[in-house]
Amino acid sequence: MAAWTWRFEKADGTEVPPAVQPEEFTTQGDAESWIGEQWKELLEGGADQVRLFEDATEIYGPMSLHATDS
Repeated sequence: MAAWTWRFEKADGTEVPPAVQPEEFTTQGDAESWIGEQWKELLEGGADQVRLFEDATEIYGPMSLHATDS
């Protein structure tokens, strides 16, 4: 079974440890629900952006954690 994981980065792409330790997710939806609940704490903890991986394959990213004014 695939494992969905997040990589946490500064704005320049440097990996940083997350302020909230994620689990390994079994679906993309579970991973995205988790980031939706935790992004503010992750941002306050020093992460600027995230990338989503399925096993070793990058699905998308970087996705900014900074709220954008629309």
